[in-house]
Amino acid sequence: MSESSPTAVAAPAAPSAAAPVLDPELPRPMSLGAVLGITMMRRLWIAQIISVFGDFLVLFAVIGVLTFNLHATAAQVTGVQVAFLLPIAVLGVIAGVFVDRWPLKLTMVGSDVIRAALVLLLLLATRMWHFYGVLAAISVVSSFFGPAQGVAIRYAVPLHGLRAANVLMQQVMFGMRILGPAVAAFLVGSFGPVSCYLGDSASFVISALLIASVAFVQPAPAPAPAPRPAANSEQRSALGRIGMDMQQGISFIVHHAGLLFVILATASGMFVIGCFGPLIAIYVRDILRGSTQTFGIASALIGVGMLVGVNALAVLAKNVKSAVLVYAGLAGIAAGLALMVAVTYVWSTLLGNFVIGLAVAGIVIPSQTMIQQETPPALMGRVGSTVMSLIFTAQISGLLLSGWLAAAIGVRRVFAVCAILLAVLIVVGRLWMEPKSAAPAAAAA
Repeated sequence: MSESSPTAVAAPAAPSAAAPVLDPELPRPMSLGAVLGITMMRRLWIAQIISVFGDFLVLFAVIGVLTFNLHATAAQVTGVQVAFLLPIAVLGVIAGVFVDRWPLKLTMVGSDVIRAALVLLLLLATRMWHFYGVLAAISVVSSFFGPAQGVAIRYAVPLHGLRAANVLMQQVMFGMRILGPAVAAFLVGSFGPVSCYLGDSASFVISALLIASVAFVQPAPAPAPAPRPAANSEQRSALGRIGMDMQQGISFIVHHAGLLFVILATASGMFVIGCFGPLIAIYVRDILRGSTQTFGIASALIGVGMLVGVNALAVLAKNVKSAVLVYAGLAGIAAGLALMVAVTYVWSTLLGNFVIGLAVAGIVIPSQTMIQQETPPALMGRVGSTVMSLIFTAQISGLLLSGWLAAAIGVRRVFAVCAILLAVLIVVGRLWMEPKSAAPAAAAA
């Protein structure tokens, strides 16, 4: 393969009990353009653009159908998000075990093809549980695709290009967060929700074709154990191997103080966003006495802040340590929340939302980069899927707890508590979860 084939992936090192350093000494960070010059990464990026755009189309269409055609309640509309997030949260840890064993390209292409077929089932959906069931089924398949994509990026890009690669991927996510709903609204209004379902299915097919066109380079999967004479013995052995693989991935995270901190930081940030998302509408209505227009602008500014944040990281923070960026991200979310608690004006709310979005980017990008840099290739699927499971669990928890907390202590106090928890996490990370000594990384791309 050409320049897209890293040389360090052929023989993955066994995981060590000692935690590697957070920011190994690497060559000068690659630019976004240089990373896109790698064929494998460029095609993964284009596939991401197409499939994420399709996802936003179908989610908006489903929410529109439930709201205006089936007259769903607020709780039932929230259930759409839960149905889409919960399978990934539950299956994430287990999915990584299989991602580490299965052929990477086949896993990704197969996931896209299956999801393309599942989306078409929405054409037949007429009841609430039909939509929940289809979205949950898509989410089950996505629990395998997500960690596989993270592994593919790790193999496609040298270590010193991983931050730029993650910036590119998050640009897609945050950009579509802004653009997707507007395009989906036009399509639904002009052609009906069927156009969004067909568009999402087509996006998965195109993504599968792009990924299939890439020549993947990855370590050989672990050899299969010799068959057992008895069926029951075989079953116990298979379950035992799955359990051992899961334990190995979790143990690596627990014994790596730096990674454990950034994972907790990312999960905390997603918990806050999960709480914040449903409550910002209540805050605008009850605290600001504002309008729907104010709520819409405030929500959009979170996405704008995220998009500005990821681009600022690519330009201004190439040489800043990942741990420093994570601390800054936590502090930024806390500051945005504190501003909204202390100052209850429209301008302060808009600024607070923008700061929160900006700060989220400061957590997500460095965290993903550190996980990819510090995790041995043989454990990438397990570690990535475990992280994904924790993040989605945190987001669901925030989503479900937000209403109860607001009713118990009020929206402003919920924001204040979240800000305090983030400040405590900064102190905990600084005191107990930083590496004690720095050493050069054992491997470089």
